[in-house]
Amino acid sequence: MLSIITSGALLGIRAHPVHIEVNAGEIGDPRLVLVGLPDAAVKESQDRVASAITNSGFSMPATRTTINLAPGSIRKEGPLYDLPIALGILASTYQLKVDALEDYIIAGELSLSGETRPTKGALALALLAREQKKKGVLLPPEAAEEAALVEEIPVYAIRSLDQAVRFLSGEIELTRVDPINTPFRKPPPKEQFVDFSEIKGQQALRRAVEVAVSGGHNILMIGPPGSGKSMIAKRISTIMPEPSLDEFLEVLSIQSAAGTTLSSENRCFQRPFRAPHHTISDVGLLGGGNPPGPGEISLAHHGVLFLDELPEFKRAALEVMRQPLEEGEASISRSMGKVTFPCAVMLVAAMNPCPCGYLTDPKRECRCTPTNIQRYRSRISGPLLDRIDIHIDAPALSIQELRSETLGEDSQSIRSRIEQARKVQQTRFSGKTAACNARMNNIQIRNHCKLDKEQSALLEQAMDELNLSARAYTRILKVARTISDLDNATSIQTPHLLEAIHYRSLDRNVFY
Repeated sequence: MLSIITSGALLGIRAHPVHIEVNAGEIGDPRLVLVGLPDAAVKESQDRVASAITNSGFSMPATRTTINLAPGSIRKEGPLYDLPIALGILASTYQLKVDALEDYIIAGELSLSGETRPTKGALALALLAREQKKKGVLLPPEAAEEAALVEEIPVYAIRSLDQAVRFLSGEIELTRVDPINTPFRKPPPKEQFVDFSEIKGQQALRRAVEVAVSGGHNILMIGPPGSGKSMIAKRISTIMPEPSLDEFLEVLSIQSAAGTTLSSENRCFQRPFRAPHHTISDVGLLGGGNPPGPGEISLAHHGVLFLDELPEFKRAALEVMRQPLEEGEASISRSMGKVTFPCAVMLVAAMNPCPCGYLTDPKRECRCTPTNIQRYRSRISGPLLDRIDIHIDAPALSIQELRSETLGEDSQSIRSRIEQARKVQQTRFSGKTAACNARMNNIQIRNHCKLDKEQSALLEQAMDELNLSARAYTRILKVARTISDLDNATSIQTPHLLEAIHYRSLDRNVFY
């Protein structure tokens, strides 16, 4: 008898339908024949499935059985086909009586005892089920909690092969996983909370960070060791607006494609914050491997990618970020095809002004030569610096500032202003591809960043004196628009433009 069960293959962060066709009762030796471009993990499923079936109280077919994973043009990877293959074998040998196996998308790894184990790509499978108008999705419990975020499709947690058989045959009923009380909707635990009120001094830097988060702009902080750059960066997530459900689904889709589990990463309802070490490779940063997986820049989608000690990163690793930062997606081409991962990130970078770090410190002497300083800064290319909207100085703190008992403004107050500015931008870009000022295209810049004659002359003078590039020109306009949104102004005013020009520190060579 021929049985057909629907599952999915993960390509990037999207799932494509895969039909598991099982035909039992063929003439020949009693063995399983698996075809359809399976990888080693899928081929090994034959032994896992055989043990799971017998240990669950069922029997393996005594005839030749062919299992086809269609379409054959897509490579099938991972152990997620164990459960659908096992169900297909039972259905084709009349041990599972069900009329509509194809009404569900089914995936899950099986242990030798028949218990299910988590599988990656659960959210993508739920989105596929919604697209294919299926009745529901059957997944292992932990994966089901993730997939349940797609509220339009019922998701059922399957703990074992035996439970799946009894559910599909109508012997038992299962309650769909609650999409509201799933652990992924819970707020971050209190022990994770840090606050901007803990920052001493650095009023100009705090202001620049507020502007950057309000418009989703990339920011580079330059200052000596101990000036609070890393401390501020780690608190940026506390002033970012809460993600929408659609944004959070995209974030989880990427993390699920990377095989990240709820228990290992504490994936609660918040924007991601990624801080890779400077020894990371270009593949680790952009993504790749076999099969291609997301890198750090994609894992930070809709959140913060923090690169501390920016010049210490490998030049190749930094250069691969140029196009993804501009376009908001990372494309990885391999012999098997092209995979694209979204990466609309806010880049937050920090660096010292010189190799020793004390060039701008008024109390410590810098012993770096001009040649060493130039070589140190040249590790960051001009095209990459052009893609960083805000360059801001982080001066050394005085003893008085360090000893001060006065708390700074807290994260909630800053966040409320940022949320208000973001609402203005959401109204402005309603129905458009841009979600914030940093993502404006050239047409939107012309429409929303208009300058009068005096302002145009001022910006032209700055362009000539600072020798700014065309990309830096558009960056200044975007930042000026964000500053005006924070001021609740309908148009860019001269003070807004001057502040935006001020945020091109490295262009002005203020540290020499």
